[in-house]
Amino acid sequence: MKNIIGILVSYIFIGIIIIFAKFLKKSGEEASRKFIHIMLSNWWLISMYFFENAFWASLVPLSFVIINYISYKRNLISVMEREKQDGLGTVYYALSLLILSIITYGITKRPEIGLCSTLIMGYGDGLAGVIGKKIKSIEYKIGNTKKTLAGSLTMFIISFIIIAIFSSVTGVNLWLIKSIITAIMLTVIEAVSIKGTDNITIPISACAILLLM
Repeated sequence: MKNIIGILVSYIFIGIIIIFAKFLKKSGEEASRKFIHIMLSNWWLISMYFFENAFWASLVPLSFVIINYISYKRNLISVMEREKQDGLGTVYYALSLLILSIITYGITKRPEIGLCSTLIMGYGDGLAGVIGKKIKSIEYKIGNTKKTLAGSLTMFIISFIIIAIFSSVTGVNLWLIKSIITAIMLTVIEAVSIKGTDNITIPISACAILLLM
């Protein structure tokens, strides 16, 4: 019963985020997208409270892999789509949650690593995009994707904070040094990921590195 309640709470939570994003769209398309990107990463907290295994934890992300792909093709949920499509970023986001659910609930039995990886994707990558556009700094280009020094620095700082908290709480040896190195690696991965692929390269890479720490 708790798992079913968790699914209902998940959809209500996601629905509320989308509704709020509609109001933010008045401030610009990117504002609503980044709000969704950041806030949805908190879904993992709901997941950890309600879901008991990989099967139940995977159902919501699996459904949104399908929903987000339809939205990408048909503009079903306009607040999370760009007018000019530049990749399957929203699909990759849901797909990464699905993969993390299978790995951390099913294979490793360590959903807390899924939480850390998801928060890095949500807050690290999300705020990097926001601050990178707000603060004037050196720009560089990877393929057709523009990146900024301010954005990359934000990605590093947020990633470091999240990893440092996780590592210190879980008792990782040399947690400070490992947190710095991991944050640098994820910042580089974010910088070279194009067309929304950072929504899958960042959390999956973070998960792999954290499992080895």
